[in-house]
Amino acid sequence: MTGWWIADLWQAGESVLLMSWIVWVMTSVVLHELGHGYAALAEGDPTPRDSGHITLNPIVHMGWFSIVAFLIMGIAWGLMPVNPSRFRNGRKGWAFVAAAGPAVNLALSAVCIVACAVAIRYGPQNEPLATNLRLFLVTGAWLNLYLMLFNLMPVPPLDGSIILAGFSNGAMRFFSKPGVQQFGLLALFIAVFSTNLSSAVVDSIQTWSVHAVAAVVSWLPAVSVAS
Repeated sequence: MTGWWIADLWQAGESVLLMSWIVWVMTSVVLHELGHGYAALAEGDPTPRDSGHITLNPIVHMGWFSIVAFLIMGIAWGLMPVNPSRFRNGRKGWAFVAAAGPAVNLALSAVCIVACAVAIRYGPQNEPLATNLRLFLVTGAWLNLYLMLFNLMPVPPLDGSIILAGFSNGAMRFFSKPGVQQFGLLALFIAVFSTNLSSAVVDSIQTWSVHAVAAVVSWLPAVSVAS
């Protein structure tokens, strides 16, 4: 093993998982940010369109620094410029815009779960196509669920802190403090990546996603075979 996640997955023969991870991370980040962008437009703020961020181009949303971090470490993030002062509903509008990104991730996860169940019930059964297709869709399901939960954490600058501040004056004052803004996310990353918490959460989400797929499969009618 080289210690570089791309080379490690490739050398381990996990090329399908590698491609799935690359596709889903970039797709999920882009659509997450577009969720924010279209919600901001709905709130009367043209900043996402004026800044050229209403696009599917991952470079625009992620930037080169995020893309390099993704290639090195396997993690990435995006940015959607908005101007909350233009939101027609003020703080409530800001909370709505913040919630739109995680909502997109939830929708993507649901689509992947249903699509995986449909593929299992009605899709190709020949290997390795069947296994690879299911791996691709399950990866999209659990990754988007993880991104939704992560972004909903009430830690600046994550979406959860903005949503909470939109409905709580106390939270607004707390999250506006410079120290909280500067060190909140750093403390979160230290707590997550210096412990086994992240692995435990990912394992739980993966298990739940597989169970969700199995549940949907059980609801789908079986294919009738003509005699």
